[in-house]
Amino acid sequence: MTVVTSSSADQDNSPGQPPADRFDVAAAYHAAMLELEVLRSERTALVRKVRAEDRLRPWQVELIKLQRHLEAENMRMIVLFEGRDAAGKGGAIRRVTRYMNEKHYRVVALGRPTEDQRSQWYFQRYVAQLPTGGELVLFDRSWYSRAMVEPVFGFCSDKEYRNFLRGVTGFEKDLVRQGMVLVKLYFSVTKEAQARRFERRRTDPLRQWKLSEIDLQAQDRWDEFTSRKYDMLVRTDTRSAPWVIVRSDDKQPARLNTMKVILNAIDYKNRSPSLDFTLDPRIVVPGTEEIALMEAERRRSGSFKD
Repeated sequence: MTVVTSSSADQDNSPGQPPADRFDVAAAYHAAMLELEVLRSERTALVRKVRAEDRLRPWQVELIKLQRHLEAENMRMIVLFEGRDAAGKGGAIRRVTRYMNEKHYRVVALGRPTEDQRSQWYFQRYVAQLPTGGELVLFDRSWYSRAMVEPVFGFCSDKEYRNFLRGVTGFEKDLVRQGMVLVKLYFSVTKEAQARRFERRRTDPLRQWKLSEIDLQAQDRWDEFTSRKYDMLVRTDTRSAPWVIVRSDDKQPARLNTMKVILNAIDYKNRSPSLDFTLDPRIVVPGTEEIALMEAERRRSGSFKD
């Protein structure tokens, strides 16, 4: 006589309960839907990024015209990119230079001075990087490291710091007097936005290389950086070399307005009449106005907000 037995799956199921494989299908479906939602989110972000990059293209064309004008007129131009860590300086530089002729521009990012360099005139290593005729040089941090990063982290003495503030305005005045076009940009990011960007660097394997020991201390030293920023603006915002503040919590308008500031610095040929070169006052603030805003905030709350 043949005896028929239940399968193990049937034995595991209590009366009235669905088979276990139905739970497996449901779990797989749920996982697939979650993955689909992630893919949709990533696609939306990618589309938004592509559209934002496309909006920059007409301005990148203008930057090529400016570069050609510099070459044709044998002019020299410097753009300083300053600001806190994760303020968006590097991304702005990459967009500005993306389609430029690499033979006629340079991006300079110098590290801390060596012991030999510390024994030299402070500006000496920067003078070696200044543009020649027809060239544009973009400094990803500049001599103003001595006004903020170096004193905050103890990389320079108080005497070196004070000597810098006494000498930098004369140095810049000489550059401008000799025909150099000098644009000084300070990228201003809020503490909350900086924290979000640091967290993304920490958790994203493709961005972890950006996170340095200095970055890890930047939030704790926020107020000290703010105080140094104020002193720097007050002491070094001059008629011949004014500061331009770029609000950079939102990277896309910050990049667009950065391009406009650079383009507005020179009356180059063949400027497009169809583009609006007006700066967004919510994004771009003159250094003098930033000083006034910071002083008003200090009077109101007793301390600087940024």
